[in-house]
Amino acid sequence: MFQVTRNGENRLDVDFAGKLDSQAMHSALDELSLKAEGIEHGRMLYRIGEFQMPTLGAIGVEMSRLPQMFRFVRRFERMAVVADKQWLRTASQIEGALIPGLTVKAFEQGQEASAEAWLQG
Repeated sequence: MFQVTRNGENRLDVDFAGKLDSQAMHSALDELSLKAEGIEHGRMLYRIGEFQMPTLGAIGVEMSRLPQMFRFVRRFERMAVVADKQWLRTASQIEGALIPGLTVKAFEQGQEASAEAWLQG
């Protein structure tokens, strides 16, 4: 499951759980791009539920669309990641450190109110 919701003028909420194959990854990236149109200085709340590694085909789709993904991520200044697994929280913060202009902060499941407050700060 991959769902993107526009939550106001400059915010996206993303909910992800399960496994993505190439078709699902293609649809997910299209939905992210479409819903992010017009966002500047954006905020994103990314909730990761039960995570399964994407298929090789899904990774290939993502790699083939890296230029589009870089344009997408430049629309955002802050991303709060809510996940139950420590390694996902750590990986998201490392990824954020590698992307100029984007600050990523990870929160444990159950800390969504703290994530919301941080996004608004």
